[in-house]
Amino acid sequence: MYIVETLDNLIHQTAFFNLEPGNYLMIAVALFFLLLAIKFDFEPLLLVPIAFGMLLVNIYPDIMAPYGEGGAGGGLLYYFYKLDEWAILPSLIFMGVGAMTDFGPLIANPKSFLLGAAAQFGIFAAYFGAIAMGFNDKAAAAISIIGGADGPTSIFLAGKLGQTTLLGPIAVAAYSYMALVPIIQPPIMKLFTTEKERKIKMGQLRPVSKLEKILFPIVVTIVVSLILPTTAPLVGMLMLGNLFRESGVVRQLTETASNALMYIVVIILGTSVGATTSAAAFLNWDTLKIVALGLIAFMFGTAAGVLFGKLMCVATKGKVNPLIGSAGVSAVPMAARVSQKVGAEADPTNFLLMHAMGPNVAGVIGTAVAAGTFMAVFGVF
Repeated sequence: MYIVETLDNLIHQTAFFNLEPGNYLMIAVALFFLLLAIKFDFEPLLLVPIAFGMLLVNIYPDIMAPYGEGGAGGGLLYYFYKLDEWAILPSLIFMGVGAMTDFGPLIANPKSFLLGAAAQFGIFAAYFGAIAMGFNDKAAAAISIIGGADGPTSIFLAGKLGQTTLLGPIAVAAYSYMALVPIIQPPIMKLFTTEKERKIKMGQLRPVSKLEKILFPIVVTIVVSLILPTTAPLVGMLMLGNLFRESGVVRQLTETASNALMYIVVIILGTSVGATTSAAAFLNWDTLKIVALGLIAFMFGTAAGVLFGKLMCVATKGKVNPLIGSAGVSAVPMAARVSQKVGAEADPTNFLLMHAMGPNVAGVIGTAVAAGTFMAVFGVF
């Protein structure tokens, strides 16, 4: 009898007796994401930890159990997730991005700021779309940042605006669209440009001095933070990482921020974001609305960047290739690579990567400024 009871208890402790049909659906989604990442190389640095976090939480939901629930300590990934809520991990990601990125193309061609700003149109289109779908103003603001294809900023703003119940779907949507940039953007870019425009070759960028590269992060931090102090955590960390890189005197800090620290943060952030996708939290109409709004916003942002690029092409009498406008979304450096790829398809001798990096970096700053604007509007610090 004792053996039978013991075996019965063991069997009922397996996940098979505790999972709902929705959990199996989310497990299938996690396996699909892993397939995309491993077999097709779709942004594996993002999708592998996100998908594995999704897999874990839908097999063992208590891995995300809050501290004190049932008189016990919290689940492992709950503590990872708190670092997202507190905006610690998004800010550290920005420092790593700054340490890895050359701002030279943006400094050499300041007009790139306009293309980065134009691509933020998707954010505000998504904001009004979310309001129309019944979300409150703060939720709409948190959702809208998905249009910038910027996962860290999406997490940062959702946490600051108190939209923790939506943080998981928002983060997963933002990172998914970042990973799918090479699929989503090219059809839109080709739709709004002619083959002749895609073949436009841009002149070589002027050399940027070391002094300019050192002064840029300092000046941007001062100017942007004075105008919008709420952007200081993101813009400040982005520029600090870039100052590490360009100063040339803290090589160890540069290497740590752009390698070891960056990858540690990606593991923790990606896994915890994936762990917010339990079936109970994720499979509802609000999630579907968020995913749809994010896609629409991203498409609008891409289209707006390309259309503004066409305007600049006309204004400069054919000296600007409109394709670089699509890089104004802040998926660095993926969006710039897509601009290069589409341009090279039209003319294999065309080299747009460095020109596209200008709007790409401007898009990172622009998305952070958009988030800071929403925080200022709602009185959140």
